[in-house]
Amino acid sequence: MRWLRYLNQWRGTAKEALEQVSIVAKFLCLIHVTDRYIISSTHVQGPSMLPTLNLTGDVILAEHLSHRFGKIGLGDIVLVRSPTDPTRMVTKRILGLEGHRLSFSADPLVGDGSVSVVVPKGHVWIQGDNLYASTDSRNFGPVPYSLIEGKALLRVWPPRFFGSLR
Repeated sequence: MRWLRYLNQWRGTAKEALEQVSIVAKFLCLIHVTDRYIISSTHVQGPSMLPTLNLTGDVILAEHLSHRFGKIGLGDIVLVRSPTDPTRMVTKRILGLEGHRLSFSADPLVGDGSVSVVVPKGHVWIQGDNLYASTDSRNFGPVPYSLIEGKALLRVWPPRFFGSLR
């Protein structure tokens, strides 16, 4: 009987703690869903998107809805799961959509020999803005639409370059 009185004494505290834990869990779920399926910030770096993106790195906001509704177009900068290494994310520009015919230099350093390709259904052609330092569709071919993870909206860091990535 004595332990029941002791238990009743802590019932209100336990209920309040459970409510607080529930609020925190819901908040964390909301953050996860927002980050994964709506909009997220991403740090991108490397030479492949020079001069659009900095070599030392930029923080960009990427939305994750457009590609799900087929609202990706020519010239858009997208985040793509690398076809050669699925643990990596690459940032490239879309230069061709399904059905488009593209011609490109097999080796931009030499400049001889042009290759022509038609982008198959359900794929896109991606390339970095820096042709000399980019591993892209010229190396691994058209990329399945399903590998697109998001579309870059704007650069938020560094502050002096804040703005749209068009």
